[in-house]
Amino acid sequence: MVETVTIGLPELRAKLDQAIAAEDVALSRALMAELWSAYPGPASAPVVLSGFRSLERLNDSVKAKSLKISVLRSFSVEPAVPILKAAALLNHINLQVMVGEFNTYAQDILSPDSPAYLPDTDLVTLAVQTRDIAPDLWQGDKVDGTRVQEVINEFEGLIKAFRARSHAYLVIHNLEQPALAVDGVLDAQSVQSQREAIYKINSGLVKTAAKYSGVHILDYEGLVSRHGRARWSDESRWLTMRLPVAMENLHHLADEWLKFLVPVAGRTAKALIVDLDNTLWGGVLGEDGPDGINLDGEYPGAAYQAVQRALLDLSRRGVILGICSKNDEHEALKVIKDHPGMLVKPEDFAVFKINWQEKASNIKSIAEELNIATDAIAFLDDNAAERLWVRQSLPEVHVIELTDDPLTYADALRTSPAFERLTLSGEDKERNRHYGEQRQRTDLQSSVASLEDFYRSLEMRLDVFSISAKDVPRVAQLTQKTNQFNLTTRRYSEADIERLLDTPGHMMLAARVTDRFGDSGIIAVAIIDIEETQATLDTFLMSCRVIGRTLETAILAIITQKLENRGVATLIGHFVPTEKNGPAKNFLAEHGFKEGRDKSFAIKLPDLSLKVPSWVSI
Repeated sequence: MVETVTIGLPELRAKLDQAIAAEDVALSRALMAELWSAYPGPASAPVVLSGFRSLERLNDSVKAKSLKISVLRSFSVEPAVPILKAAALLNHINLQVMVGEFNTYAQDILSPDSPAYLPDTDLVTLAVQTRDIAPDLWQGDKVDGTRVQEVINEFEGLIKAFRARSHAYLVIHNLEQPALAVDGVLDAQSVQSQREAIYKINSGLVKTAAKYSGVHILDYEGLVSRHGRARWSDESRWLTMRLPVAMENLHHLADEWLKFLVPVAGRTAKALIVDLDNTLWGGVLGEDGPDGINLDGEYPGAAYQAVQRALLDLSRRGVILGICSKNDEHEALKVIKDHPGMLVKPEDFAVFKINWQEKASNIKSIAEELNIATDAIAFLDDNAAERLWVRQSLPEVHVIELTDDPLTYADALRTSPAFERLTLSGEDKERNRHYGEQRQRTDLQSSVASLEDFYRSLEMRLDVFSISAKDVPRVAQLTQKTNQFNLTTRRYSEADIERLLDTPGHMMLAARVTDRFGDSGIIAVAIIDIEETQATLDTFLMSCRVIGRTLETAILAIITQKLENRGVATLIGHFVPTEKNGPAKNFLAEHGFKEGRDKSFAIKLPDLSLKVPSWVSI
């Protein structure tokens, strides 16, 4: 176990310099993360950016996802850009940022030659202040319903113009309230008030954005409110630099932007693994006993119940929960099941590693058991030494940094970008139930004599159907997150999927499976390009939850049957290797596709060997 690092900016910088000089990449990464957690903002951003440049020279093995974004704005944002880049790198995102000219956001959207429409732009942020888009409302001159609708219509016009030229994600700041209403206390007495008008605009923005795929609202008003409206801005910087954000708050703005960038980059955590002692409850079970731990509605027990409420909220977002704790398993599980102060119960967790092994090894085992990559795991532990050890051993894991005050733990979970989702599908809401059912399948497999007996005992029922508008969020999510069984790993946004649905020459299919234990939801996607008698598998992927149950064979057989019915004689497939899609490497060859000189695979249809396994019902 490594030594705990004492928090202190000079000490952390000195240790970071020493780690880089010693070419210790893992420790350098861990120290940069710790430094940023303790001292985020303008002073630390150059240190982190320089540190990552040094790691590049040291052949850092942790790959960052490249992302290109544009910020169209009505105010100065330049001082926030290096802060955003530093925070992004710590989340394994290599960010390229284009900033539009000052207060030319409308021209930037309306002009087809705008830098906002540069090729491969992933996301565009529209950052506009109330005082710029609606100066009369900001000054309280005109607050009637007509003016409210005019502002909403102006935003919708910009959205329409943008979506006509780009399928990139669009993130729009909503409008902030003034710190002081122009009518004083009278403002709260009227339904035609300044505050009410801005509130109605923000409500209308939400409804407007919901009409368009890939358009999302950043709650700038909530951001300002959370961090103190009176302290958010610095009037001198506004007047001299047109910067409406105080320097000490710039990292809060960057953090809010990051909450959208992490899911777009596919860097969200699928699972959260938590410690027990002094993390889910106060005290040490082995020393204090079940009756001595703090877990009630009073301080300090209330702080740990707040953590448990945060866990339940994350679970409802589709985050898988697990436990990794150095404890006696029997005693710990008894507390989780029976203690009256416990809000989370054994059934809320998909996996338990309660033993005396070091935690990095346990996290690797958890990843294997859940069939997900370690970079899809977040880790919560009150012990700074344990956090540093995991950061060094598994730098790709999302380690949630904590202070010494348990009252801040729940907020650390709620503000982490690792758990943000831009959309929430029905499968997300049911994910922990799916993993509970998967445990039952595993138990069943161990009790039968052969794999075929296991397959038949599952009583699998497969439905392969054409994708419709209601399926778009889940289908886009699968293309963005599925890594292991994914032939080409092409990523598509919701707007991309909708565009393909409206474009002739594509067969867009999804698959849902149910068995004796429950409904697994949409678990596979196939996008096929068809040109006369030849078709090409653009995308063929399947959720890791159902790998190894022969469903991929059944789905391919159904696809070929549908293609035959449309007169297709040849099906082309490609395998594009990545670091994670090894399980799909031999899929085409094993199913009768012949490899050509150009590395593509082809199969002539009909092929009688492609059949739905007898244990899968259609």
